[in-house]
Amino acid sequence: MIAVTQLNTDEVLRYMGCPPDRAHGALREQVEDCAGELLGAVRPRWSWRAVEIAFEAGGIRLEGGLLLPGQDLKSHLAGCGRAAVFCATLGAEVDALIRRAERQDMARAFTLDCCASAAVEAVCDRIETELQEKFPGCSFPFRYSPGYGDLPLEVQGPLLELLDAPRRAGLCATQTHLLTPRKSVTAILGAADGEIERTKRSCLGCPAQGSCQYRKAGGHCGIS
Repeated sequence: MIAVTQLNTDEVLRYMGCPPDRAHGALREQVEDCAGELLGAVRPRWSWRAVEIAFEAGGIRLEGGLLLPGQDLKSHLAGCGRAAVFCATLGAEVDALIRRAERQDMARAFTLDCCASAAVEAVCDRIETELQEKFPGCSFPFRYSPGYGDLPLEVQGPLLELLDAPRRAGLCATQTHLLTPRKSVTAILGAADGEIERTKRSCLGCPAQGSCQYRKAGGHCGIS
């Protein structure tokens, strides 16, 4: 059971495009108020599966046959022989909360949305820690999600099918490969039996670097 009882205010501010050291008191109070409301709606659910992985010319082949295409994931998982594939969602209640706010106060809706983004990352951090304990003695690169690098969003649906996510987590993908509920994540966490080169998510390698709101505001998302 994964529970989120508090949010990091600085993390939420980064999602809002505001460097934490430039946030005035009223803004922080708004974030804390929205965080409390958001946490009351969060109902985390998740599903995972351990798989063997094979390296092919076109990408990474998961045990069971699913090919995750592209070269970036191959490079990222170098040295790994297994992976934990997982998905997580905050639940439909969070989407409903944000939609209600959008009809009344767009500024508050934006803050709630950023709180939700921080919350789903916090859930994934907890899941990642729990999954690492299931691979004793292994080394791990950071978790990798569709849409990052050259791993296309088109794999969302097949990953959810692999995880039986609609039944186990109430999580589906639309025809345009977006997750629903919206504040949800699919990810691949590689596991290597020996030591591997530590990698970090960075602005240089991020596919959103050209349109990143954090960088435009003079900050960063906090993952690098």
